[in-house]
Amino acid sequence: MIKDKLNKYIHILNDIPDNQDKFVWIMDFGKNSPLVPERFKLEEFEVPGCQSQTWLIPHFMHDDKIFFTADSAALISKGMVCLLADVFSGSTGNEITSFETNDLKDLKLDTLLTPGRNNGVYSMLKKIQYYAR
Repeated sequence: MIKDKLNKYIHILNDIPDNQDKFVWIMDFGKNSPLVPERFKLEEFEVPGCQSQTWLIPHFMHDDKIFFTADSAALISKGMVCLLADVFSGSTGNEITSFETNDLKDLKLDTLLTPGRNNGVYSMLKKIQYYAR
Protein backbone atom coordinates (compact mmCIF):
# COMPACT_ATOMS: atom_id res chain seq x y z
CA MET A 1 0.00 0.00 0.00
CA ILE A 2 2.81 2.42 0.93
CA LYS A 3 4.75 1.63 -2.23
CA ASP A 4 1.63 2.01 -4.38
CA LYS A 5 0.96 5.49 -3.00
CA LEU A 6 4.62 6.43 -3.28
CA ASN A 7 4.74 5.21 -6.88
CA LYS A 8 1.75 7.41 -7.69
CA TYR A 9 3.72 10.49 -6.61
CA ILE A 10 6.90 9.27 -8.30
CA HIS A 11 5.01 9.00 -11.59
CA ILE A 12 3.39 12.41 -11.14
CA LEU A 13 6.70 14.11 -10.43
CA ASN A 14 8.57 12.19 -13.15
CA ASP A 15 5.94 13.26 -15.69
CA ILE A 16 6.71 16.92 -14.97
CA PRO A 17 9.77 17.70 -17.09
CA ASP A 18 10.85 20.98 -15.51
CA ASN A 19 12.20 21.10 -11.93
CA GLN A 20 10.63 24.50 -11.34
CA ASP A 21 7.23 23.07 -12.29
CA LYS A 22 7.82 20.13 -9.90
CA PHE A 23 8.59 22.62 -7.16
CA VAL A 24 5.33 24.46 -7.92
CA TRP A 25 3.39 21.16 -7.93
CA ILE A 26 4.74 20.27 -4.46
CA MET A 27 3.87 23.73 -3.10
CA ASP A 28 0.37 23.53 -4.63
CA PHE A 29 -0.06 20.09 -3.08
CA GLY A 30 0.71 21.62 0.32
CA LYS A 31 -1.50 24.63 -0.31
CA ASN A 32 -4.43 22.36 -1.22
CA SER A 33 -3.96 19.98 1.72
CA PRO A 34 -6.28 20.21 4.72
CA LEU A 35 -5.43 22.79 7.36
CA VAL A 36 -4.24 21.63 10.75
CA PRO A 37 -5.94 23.40 13.66
CA GLU A 38 -3.62 25.60 15.71
CA ARG A 39 -4.23 23.47 18.82
CA PHE A 40 -2.19 20.65 17.18
CA LYS A 41 0.80 22.82 16.36
CA LEU A 42 2.60 21.77 19.51
CA GLU A 43 6.27 21.16 20.14
CA GLU A 44 5.63 17.43 20.63
CA PHE A 45 4.41 17.18 17.02
CA GLU A 46 7.24 19.24 15.50
CA VAL A 47 9.62 17.50 13.13
CA PRO A 48 13.20 18.13 14.25
CA GLY A 49 15.68 18.78 11.47
CA CYS A 50 13.34 20.76 9.23
CA GLN A 51 14.37 24.22 8.07
CA SER A 52 10.95 25.63 8.91
CA GLN A 53 8.46 24.72 11.61
CA THR A 54 6.81 21.50 10.51
CA TRP A 55 4.24 19.43 12.37
CA LEU A 56 3.27 15.80 11.86
CA ILE A 57 0.32 14.59 13.90
CA PRO A 58 -0.44 10.87 14.20
CA HIS A 59 -3.96 9.52 14.57
CA PHE A 60 -3.92 5.95 15.88
CA MET A 61 -6.85 3.72 14.98
CA HIS A 62 -8.11 0.63 16.78
CA ASP A 63 -7.06 -1.64 13.90
CA ASP A 64 -3.35 -0.68 14.25
CA LYS A 65 -3.58 1.70 11.32
CA ILE A 66 -2.11 5.15 11.63
CA PHE A 67 -3.27 8.25 9.78
CA PHE A 68 -1.30 11.47 9.65
CA THR A 69 -2.13 15.13 9.28
CA ALA A 70 0.64 17.63 8.66
CA ASP A 71 1.45 21.28 8.27
CA SER A 72 4.44 23.58 7.93
CA ALA A 73 5.25 27.26 8.04
CA ALA A 74 6.84 27.02 4.55
CA LEU A 75 4.89 25.89 1.49
CA ILE A 76 7.58 23.58 0.08
CA SER A 77 7.93 21.85 3.45
CA LYS A 78 4.16 21.65 3.79
CA GLY A 79 3.92 20.04 0.37
CA MET A 80 6.53 17.45 1.23
CA VAL A 81 5.22 16.62 4.70
CA CYS A 82 1.64 16.38 3.39
CA LEU A 83 2.80 14.12 0.56
CA LEU A 84 4.55 11.82 3.05
CA ALA A 85 1.56 11.96 5.40
CA ASP A 86 -0.64 10.77 2.53
CA VAL A 87 1.81 8.02 1.49
CA PHE A 88 1.94 6.53 4.99
CA SER A 89 -1.64 7.20 6.17
CA GLY A 90 -3.76 4.09 6.53
CA SER A 91 -0.75 1.83 7.04
CA THR A 92 0.03 -0.30 10.07
CA GLY A 93 2.99 0.30 12.32
CA ASN A 94 4.72 -2.80 10.89
CA GLU A 95 4.26 -1.61 7.32
CA ILE A 96 5.70 1.78 8.19
CA THR A 97 8.71 0.49 10.13
CA SER A 98 9.58 -2.01 7.41
CA PHE A 99 9.58 0.72 4.73
CA GLU A 100 12.96 1.01 3.00
CA THR A 101 14.26 4.57 3.20
CA ASN A 102 16.02 4.12 -0.15
CA ASP A 103 12.63 3.91 -1.88
CA LEU A 104 12.24 7.67 -1.33
CA LYS A 105 15.17 8.22 -3.72
CA ASP A 106 12.85 7.46 -6.64
CA LEU A 107 11.16 10.80 -5.97
CA LYS A 108 14.49 12.35 -7.10
CA LEU A 109 14.26 15.02 -4.42
CA ASP A 110 18.05 15.39 -4.29
CA THR A 111 17.94 17.11 -7.69
CA LEU A 112 14.96 19.24 -6.70
CA LEU A 113 15.46 20.32 -3.09
CA THR A 114 18.36 21.97 -1.32
CA PRO A 115 20.40 19.61 0.88
CA GLY A 116 18.79 21.16 3.98
CA ARG A 117 15.24 20.55 2.71
CA ASN A 118 16.20 17.06 1.53
CA ASN A 119 17.46 16.28 5.05
CA GLY A 120 14.16 17.62 6.35
CA VAL A 121 12.26 15.07 4.27
CA TYR A 122 14.26 12.26 5.86
CA SER A 123 13.57 13.80 9.28
CA MET A 124 9.86 13.64 8.41
CA LEU A 125 10.23 9.95 7.55
CA LYS A 126 12.07 9.31 10.83
CA LYS A 127 9.23 10.99 12.75
CA ILE A 128 6.64 8.86 10.91
CA GLN A 129 8.60 5.70 11.75
CA TYR A 130 9.00 6.87 15.36
CA TYR A 131 5.21 7.10 15.67
CA ALA A 132 4.84 3.67 14.07
CA ARG A 133 6.95 2.04 16.79
